Amino acid sequence: MIERYDVNEEWAHSGIIKAGDFCFLNYCVGNVGGSIEQQVNGAFDEMEKRLALVGLTLENVVQMDCLFRDIWDIPVMEKVIKERFNGKYPVRKSIQTEFAHIGGENGLKFQADAVAYCK
Repeated sequence: MIERYDVNEEWAHSGIIKAGDFCFLNYCVGNVGGSIEQQVNGAFDEMEKRLALVGLTLENVVQMDCLFRDIWDIPVMEKVIKERFNGKYPVRKSIQTEFAHIGGENGLKFQADAVAYCK
């Protein structure tokens, strides 16, 4: 059974999908226009909000794809992960990209997509 939550008709996507023992989250962003640390925290705030829809927390996250405007901001993300994931770190990869988002290089600097274990 597949369950879709946080559906956005305008963007034609679901914020979180529960399929079997896993939940898939995409486009977790927040505090767009703020510093990289504010945006990383904002993305994880959004991730927490979506996970709560299915009774999960950041500790359930097992895999993340982390997208950066500037890949050299990885240490900022690592600092935030240490503060927020309570030692339950997911596997992850980091990718640098040019975001197609309002605000250009002063707008979106970080996005996280994730997979969480639901059992």
